[in-house]
This record gives sequence, C-alpha cells and structure tokens, in this order.
Amino acid sequence: QVQLVDSGGGLVQAGGSLRLSCAASGRTFSNYAMGWFRQAPGKEREFVAAINWSGVITYYADSVEGRFTISRDNAKNTVDLQMNSLKPEDTAVYHCAQGRTGVVRTSTAWYDYWGQGTQVTVSS
Repeated sequence: QVQLVDSGGGLVQAGGSLRLSCAASGRTFSNYAMGWFRQAPGKEREFVAAINWSGVITYYADSVEGRFTISRDNAKNTVDLQMNSLKPEDTAVYHCAQGRTGVVRTSTAWYDYWGQGTQVTVSS
C-alpha cells in the first residue's frame, strides 16, 4: 500500500519562505516521478512542480518558476518543495503525488497516489 505524507505547511508573510516535505512508502520510490500540486478554495487542483525518477529533470508551472525548487532524496524516500518569495496567490492546500512511471508529467490524471495535503497561507 503506497502512502504519501505531506508536511511543512504554515502561515507566512508575503516574501517569506516555506519548505514542504513528502515522505513516501509502499513501493520502490526511485522508480517513480513525483509532483506537487495545489488547490485553492473554489478552484481546481493545479500543477506546481514535478521531478523525474532520478532527480535530473524538473518542470515547473510558469507561476512558480524561479521561486520554487523541487528536489528528491531517493535514499530517504522523500521529495521536497522549497518555496521562496511567496505571494498571497500561493495560498492553497499543497499535495504531493506519485506518478505512474519515472517520467515527468503535469496532468493530475497521470498520478496514481496522493498525499493528504498541507495548508500554505501567505498573508499580504
């Protein structure tokens, strides 16, 4: 049984930073791409960032490019999202997700397993 546990959310002022972490268990972590998605109230879940199985290839939504960094540690079965220069529009519940293969994708439909989510609130 695959389990993803998100953590690290909180309340931060605009311009501040947060680091989210996701711990995975249940299948060979290094075989699968990982992604971060977010969902604000009244909006659909949207892609934020993804990383391929090895960590060499990353991809970001335009809205976070240059501010967020995704990384993974295959020895620890974790994936992190470093978020800098946060804006009020970054406020959402953030979920990590595990893909069907090791290749990066941006569609929610391609991800099989999801974390429970962690709330990020950015005040202006």
